Amino acid sequence: MAHSTDQQSDVYDVAIMGGGAAGLTLALELSQARPDTSIVVIERRRHPVPEAAHKVGESTVEIAAHYLREVLGLGDHLERHQLDKFGVRVFFSDDSNEDIARRVEIGHPVPPPHSVGSYQLDRGRLENALGQELHRLGIPFLSGRRVQEIDLRPDQDRHRLTLVADGGGEHQVAARWVVDATGRSSTLKRQLGLAKKVGHRANAVWFRIGHPIDIDAWSTDPGWNGRIRAGRRELSTNHLMGPGYWVWLIRLASGAISIGIVTDADTHPFSGMNRFERALDWLREHEPQCAREVERHRDKLQDFRVMKDYSYSCERVMSDERWCLTGEAGVFLDPLYSPGLDLIAIGNGLVTDLVTRALDGEDIRERAAVHDRTYLTAVEDWLENFEKQYVLMGNARIMMAKIIWDVSRYWGGPGLLYFHGMFRRLADFPQIVTGLARRTEINRQVQRFFREWHALDQSSETDTFVRYSDFDFMRRLHIGMSAGLPDQELQARFAANVRFLEQLSGQLVSTVIAECEARRDDEAVRRQVELWEGDAALMGLVRIYREESRENPVSDRWITLKRPERVQQPVG
Repeated sequence: MAHSTDQQSDVYDVAIMGGGAAGLTLALELSQARPDTSIVVIERRRHPVPEAAHKVGESTVEIAAHYLREVLGLGDHLERHQLDKFGVRVFFSDDSNEDIARRVEIGHPVPPPHSVGSYQLDRGRLENALGQELHRLGIPFLSGRRVQEIDLRPDQDRHRLTLVADGGGEHQVAARWVVDATGRSSTLKRQLGLAKKVGHRANAVWFRIGHPIDIDAWSTDPGWNGRIRAGRRELSTNHLMGPGYWVWLIRLASGAISIGIVTDADTHPFSGMNRFERALDWLREHEPQCAREVERHRDKLQDFRVMKDYSYSCERVMSDERWCLTGEAGVFLDPLYSPGLDLIAIGNGLVTDLVTRALDGEDIRERAAVHDRTYLTAVEDWLENFEKQYVLMGNARIMMAKIIWDVSRYWGGPGLLYFHGMFRRLADFPQIVTGLARRTEINRQVQRFFREWHALDQSSETDTFVRYSDFDFMRRLHIGMSAGLPDQELQARFAANVRFLEQLSGQLVSTVIAECEARRDDEAVRRQVELWEGDAALMGLVRIYREESRENPVSDRWITLKRPERVQQPVG
């Protein structure tokens, strides 16, 4: 039975093309922000959709979880029908990947606090619940309809959409605003020629198995099992990471597990994994312990999906001509760190602000440009974390430092701002805008530094457990997202976080250069160190690190991985 409401009128304030997560959550947010808004959602697939074997995008991190739980009020659904996530957990390759207890691990030893918790989502279950909620609110949800034609009429009161039903027959919908949430079909983006290529080239394949494979059962080693003081590893978003690739394992509330292989396009040919048997062969070669678990339950295979060269961006996503793009209809970057639903949360908030202001009669020409730039700047900043960085994934030490850096930036930057409802208000806070630009520039330098460090150091690590809670700054940044600060204190906190990133990045550069001193007789090392020391921007970060560390020293274990934890004195 389809969750569709009989159409009362073909004229609406907002027509949302696409009834997946992006479109359904936007409809709910618009309705909550302005209850009198007339909205129609048009979806090509029939509803309800299958559970488990439906769509990729099952893992959330803090922004998306806050959006679903607090902004949209879906906490009851999340607690009753989805799974609490035990954070992001990564296992780095050793020489065989036959024994998970020997692999370097980073993760939580106990579950994170609920206020900054996240979820593993069965996307089919979530989208069906959202469809039911729209039905309850009386919002027309036209499933089994395809948008055949989009006739944008910015000089008239309403745009026109021509719809075709599954069984044939056309009818038109008129709407003041049109939002494209059609996912990778990118219907409106294609029509307007807004596609933008990116430099990140990667492929993914994934499948669901109707059996709850438990990663905790992969080893009986008491030391390894004893690392977790509360909770279960199987509820983490588990990553098996190696040279040019990572594999995800995500438990779902329906009892299934999602397993995906994500690879650098130049390192692992897509043709070697683009069918299930080939993917299984790939796992046998690179992740044999995982492959054996899949083989035990292959009779419960539910689906197999692929995405080739999946990363892309967009020239524009919001226009004062009364159209917007949200979710994958505009942008998709990478599944690592699960940014997809985060960008939906940020984008939907900006779209809602723009549309409701326009419907209330406000001139939104300037605001449309500001919101568009805000969103696309966030996209560009996120992309730096992935572009050219898959080469690092086989280097446990460097990738560990990168994960801690990336997560710290996330918690102390977009996480903090989103939890405080700041994205739609950035135009009123120029100091925060300046800070965002600064943190983006620092990140470019640090991501490049990781690559250059990797070229000099491929030392191996095994049997190490790094806890996010090992570092005071990680705990502070994580909990700080939900601090509920007034605007003035928020500005001060954000500025302090940017300054801390300068200190942390300077510590990274200083620590690695100090380690390289013992290898100065190596010509490649000597040349690279001279380049670093001649880089004014990097040395500026080192100076900030030295200054800040006199009052607020920071452990260097996030870089060295050494035990016991120690406080490093600044070099020089």
